[in-house]
Amino acid sequence: MRLYKAKVPEIASALIQTLNDDGHIEVENANRTEAEADMVAIMHEYLNRDRLLRESVRERMSRLSIPYDQYSKIRSQIAQDWGHPIGNRVERYLSSQFIESFMISHFIEEVYSADHIMRKSILEVLKTFDVDEGALRDEARDQVKNISENTVEYEIRFSQALKEIKRKHGLID
Repeated sequence: MRLYKAKVPEIASALIQTLNDDGHIEVENANRTEAEADMVAIMHEYLNRDRLLRESVRERMSRLSIPYDQYSKIRSQIAQDWGHPIGNRVERYLSSQFIESFMISHFIEEVYSADHIMRKSILEVLKTFDVDEGALRDEARDQVKNISENTVEYEIRFSQALKEIKRKHGLID
């Protein structure tokens, strides 16, 4: 799962709404905004660490003159060293963070369900916000199909098209 900053408030709202409606947690209406803010803070913290990870990867690759095709390998190594989840581990990490937050939050009146039951509901909510990155890339490729691949112009235009598509879908501001 890739977490997009623009979707964070929407995800937080859906999480609190779903878990409250399904009886997993109890949140009074007066505390709902703060409970959602707790979820937003968790996701923003993850995004900040992810940004630091990307910067660290770029710095290491630059310092050691590692070719770009090794980016994902270096990213995986550093993420593992940091204990930072990437790829398909992001959802489980976030769900664990959310559940831990519910247990200590002053804005969650009561937690009724066991962790594994809440985790299942949280993962279902997160899956509704999962983005098909391949479909976005295909849409961008369609927009630049008149330009020869493996050229600098293609890479620039593809990057611009992908950014515009993500903006159109509300994934970035």
